[in-house]
Amino acid sequence: MFRFMLPFMISNGMQVLYSTVDMVIVGKYVGTGGISAVSQSSLILNFATMVCLGFSNAGQILVSQALGAGKKREVNDIIGTLFTVILSMGVLFSAAVILLLPIIQDVMNIPPESLDYSTDYMIICGAGLVFTAGYNMVSAVLRGMGDSTRPFLFICIASVINLVLDILFTGFLGMEVAGAAWATIIGQAVSFLFSLYYLYRNKEGFGFDFKWRSYCPQKKYVRLIMSQGTPMALQSGCINISMLYVNSMINDIGVVASATFGVGCKIDDIINKVAQGIQMAAMPMISQNFAAGETKRSKQVVHAAWIYACVFTVSCMILYVVFGEQLFMLFSDDPQVHAMSGTFISAILWMFPAFIIMRGTHAFIQGIGNAKLSFVLSLLDGVVLRIGLSWLLGIVFDFGFYGFVLGYGLAPYGCAIPGLIYFLSGTWQKRKTLADEL
Repeated sequence: MFRFMLPFMISNGMQVLYSTVDMVIVGKYVGTGGISAVSQSSLILNFATMVCLGFSNAGQILVSQALGAGKKREVNDIIGTLFTVILSMGVLFSAAVILLLPIIQDVMNIPPESLDYSTDYMIICGAGLVFTAGYNMVSAVLRGMGDSTRPFLFICIASVINLVLDILFTGFLGMEVAGAAWATIIGQAVSFLFSLYYLYRNKEGFGFDFKWRSYCPQKKYVRLIMSQGTPMALQSGCINISMLYVNSMINDIGVVASATFGVGCKIDDIINKVAQGIQMAAMPMISQNFAAGETKRSKQVVHAAWIYACVFTVSCMILYVVFGEQLFMLFSDDPQVHAMSGTFISAILWMFPAFIIMRGTHAFIQGIGNAKLSFVLSLLDGVVLRIGLSWLLGIVFDFGFYGFVLGYGLAPYGCAIPGLIYFLSGTWQKRKTLADEL
């Protein structure tokens, strides 16, 4: 598992590096207004990306369980259906972001200093969402078949391109936030095309023939992808929606608070996404073992995920406490943002123990295909607690910026604790596998 998860962790770190590099370079060349624009625009774009990723992960689970059950013939139809579903979603999200942009900005309550920058970033990156969706789709197929190395290589290529173009467009050519957006989209497009080309060159090994008839979605697999992917997409989507509400409340405090929350969430996103590599590695291992009837091995994978997550998360917490303000300085030169960073850190640290638990239990719930439980937990975490606690602590109890961040950080326990109880109860051993429906 350690060898399998390392490429996942690095790949996720490289993927989140996209918007991180955007924020760092924009912070240096544009300023606080640009940082606020990139951070808040990224919430909308991440919402669309994470929804597509949820359905891609559903396809990954189907591929994993089909292989675990020895049903290789079904893999071609699953992959073809997944291609059509995910790319269609990418196109729809691109159109929605562009057409609904004024409404989105109004709901987000974006500060006036950031409005024009936000418009540039969302239009350009929104138009390229199909490339992001496509890369995640191909990567999910590779992960489902036990390949964690190629997605890492593809994202490395894209990250290098993004970094070089970011410096060129935003720094040397003075294109400001629009330059960062173009750098991001070009990098993502290259990543998708490289991954698609690799899949095509090795189509016999992956069991997908790339014939036009294979792209015709089959009702059975569409139903399974939607039933399994909807809870995953909802969880990520609800978290992003809740972030929009929390951002909207924080924006009333001012652009400095908005920028501080944006930078803090980006640092947290880096840590969270890298740690998600543990969960992403555990999920296909659990899926294949569960489909093969190896429930003991599935439990052992969860235990291993907890150990690795604990070591990684505790290390990050120590790093956060010791070098927290210096991390914020990487993104912003604004002394007011640096001064407010301590408040963010003291509140957000409460979130990390919950993430340790979730790395194992959430991978398990998704890996065995319990879509209903995943759906309930996603609503509890992403809507009820994340918005409710932020509003309660920030406005009702009048804790201000600290209260908003603390409420945001405590919400994941609504997912971690019930998931832990479900895993320890052992009731899941009576479930049928998804492979039985293929």
